Amino acid sequence: MASNIYLVGQRISRLGQRMSSFQLNLNPLKEPLGFIKVLEWVASIFAFATCGGFKGKTEILVSCPPKAPDNKTITATFGYPFRLNEASFQAFPVNTCDIVWNKFVLVGDYASSAQFYVTFAVFVFLYCIAALLLYVGYTNLYRDSRKLPMIDFVVTLVVTFLWLVSTSAWAKALTDIKIATGHSIVQELTPCHSQGLMCYFGSVTSMGSLNVSVIFGFLNMILWGGNAWFVYKETNLHSPSNTSASHTQGGIPPPTGI
Repeated sequence: MASNIYLVGQRISRLGQRMSSFQLNLNPLKEPLGFIKVLEWVASIFAFATCGGFKGKTEILVSCPPKAPDNKTITATFGYPFRLNEASFQAFPVNTCDIVWNKFVLVGDYASSAQFYVTFAVFVFLYCIAALLLYVGYTNLYRDSRKLPMIDFVVTLVVTFLWLVSTSAWAKALTDIKIATGHSIVQELTPCHSQGLMCYFGSVTSMGSLNVSVIFGFLNMILWGGNAWFVYKETNLHSPSNTSASHTQGGIPPPTGI
């Protein structure tokens, strides 16, 4: 029992010494493992920025001759996290055509898909920073360890799958958002079915940045899926016999992906 505690203490001490010996080495960034990680880091920024920073509005035109023969603009403002059922219509004057428009809202709540996508992208961004710090600052620690490459490999597979799930869910939500803020508003608004009131769809803010966010989501999935091979080459699953021999002889296993 005492010997086991002593061995654990020695391992912790060695790990602490290695972690304290930070040495900047930019060579890993020239190899696929590090270079693709930089691309993943940049792509994750574009993923959450293009989605989380969106603000838009949709407009309809109403008229109620002979009281108000001219078209009046009714506007509903929406944005991330896309709780459309909280986006009320605004008119000037408020009671245009004798209707209090701020009592009516858009249809749908897509916050779960949008927040899952953005939150996951932020976590990926933070993980990429930690991984790059490990690659360029503790290169020897990463190469000598059996667990770190394996953890990196498992995380890479999980992240690849979650990029597929989160992006697919967000793409479906975006399609529904476009429908809910488009021409269907006229059919959804109860006042537009009143006699003597005429409603026309006006315009909606371009959602090009949201389309870009979906593209970057699938791009991230491709990057992480492709990088899984280079991370796999760092594990002892790729060449267990060579790795075991080098550890037995006390040597350092040759770099395969860094």
